[in-house]
Amino acid sequence: MLEPLFGSKCREQVLQYIEANESAYATEIKSFYGMSLDPIQKQLEKLELGSVLVSQNVGKTIVYRFNPRYAFLEELRALLLKARSFYKPEMIEALTMQRKRPRRQGKPL
Repeated sequence: MLEPLFGSKCREQVLQYIEANESAYATEIKSFYGMSLDPIQKQLEKLELGSVLVSQNVGKTIVYRFNPRYAFLEELRALLLKARSFYKPEMIEALTMQRKRPRRQGKPL
């Protein structure tokens, strides 16, 4: 949906994933979208060079999140949320229902 504006579908997917999950690493995004790792890493690097994202090393993993000092952060997030409202319901649910840790044993669904 935002491909003409962002220049690539991959960049939109990376931004949508980070918006939905607050932070992410390249392999996590790759697994979610079923893409190859190289284009995702390139987009993450470009977005970091443009100060849209910041990265942090967590062990051997580089975790990316939005740069809180990015001048257009609120506008970017609003644009991503607006675009997400036009996605298929299955994709919206998949993006927003990511679990970060296992469910406690015996906890009801």
